[in-house]
Amino acid sequence: AGATASLFLCKMKIPHTIIDAAVFPRDKVCGDALDLKVMRVLNQLDPGLVEREIFNDPEFLKASGCRIIISKNKTTTLLYQPKAGDLAYPFFLVSKRAHFDNFLVKKIDPAYASFLQGTEVAKITRREGIWKINARKDNEDIEIQSKFIVGADGDHSMVLRSVGERKINRAHYAGGVRQYWKGIQGLHEAGCLELYFPKKLPLAYFWIFPLPGGEANVGCGLVSELISKNKVDLKDLLHRIITEDPVIAPRFTDAVALEKTVGWGLPLASAKRNVCGDGWLLVGDAASLICPTTGEGIGPGMMSGCIAAHFIQDAIAKKCFDENIFKSYKREITRRLQTDIKNFNRIRKLSPGIYNLGINMLTLTGLSGYIFKKKIAQWVSSAKKPIDINL
Repeated sequence: AGATASLFLCKMKIPHTIIDAAVFPRDKVCGDALDLKVMRVLNQLDPGLVEREIFNDPEFLKASGCRIIISKNKTTTLLYQPKAGDLAYPFFLVSKRAHFDNFLVKKIDPAYASFLQGTEVAKITRREGIWKINARKDNEDIEIQSKFIVGADGDHSMVLRSVGERKINRAHYAGGVRQYWKGIQGLHEAGCLELYFPKKLPLAYFWIFPLPGGEANVGCGLVSELISKNKVDLKDLLHRIITEDPVIAPRFTDAVALEKTVGWGLPLASAKRNVCGDGWLLVGDAASLICPTTGEGIGPGMMSGCIAAHFIQDAIAKKCFDENIFKSYKREITRRLQTDIKNFNRIRKLSPGIYNLGINMLTLTGLSGYIFKKKIAQWVSSAKKPIDINL
């Protein structure tokens, strides 16, 4: 989200400073799946970027569909096979965040962006309309002042804390764990993303997302409310699925784990978080923009970065950074998520048995395949559509 905001600000020739505690390339715990919103934002930035660079980059794997696993003998594979005239884009791309984030960062124009990597922010204050950021870089204390600040520093955002908005509602927050593996048996030749819904733990899902070089991002996630209620240890759950589950474990017999299991928090878009005010706004995880039905956050995060840059451009033109200038910002960054938010709130009211029945019906009756075939060309074509932003 932060890199995307910077890229669009650079395109608009707006000078700005980026402060990041990390030094790129760096890892970020994530599922690594890049949906069509990602491609849409990149096409908005540079219409030829996706075809010219990403499709020819060996660090990106094209995923042409999705495999839904209910049990050993109940599996549905949904594949996108474009017809004549349809856009030949993959349904998803998969790339490790260490690579993808660095891919974006390297495109930031130093003519307009002062990028302070390896810079740890210690304190953020505001007085008389001016933000003061106290930080430390190369063992030296530095101070940066600005009329406007963007919180692109994730769920544990210091900007979020400085404006008093870091509150966690377990019903609208999720936990996830990830582990990279190599040598998993039975990966689909078309790079399909795989989703498995364990019967013993409704409302949770396990994933296998293939990566280049025979590797895969493996993980599982669950809403925090249910983690607490059912006393679930997600790292232990992931281990048990990989080693004991009769559907999944046989595929890991000869596979090799490439890291220890790592976890992270997912602030869901169904939460009611204030995302802007006088002299500030939030993007990405700091703005609580994870899609609540899928856990996908890269696309919504990048979309928010693009939209934020346009609101900032408007504020600069009007020479005003008051909250009123950003009154439509929350609507713009969340309106593409409203259907998912409504569906998530409906799902939360279901009993585990009804939820399992619904997943089975969608998968086994062919309804998921019908919806996929009916909508897929429309979804893929959206990657080329301009992003409409109503300021």
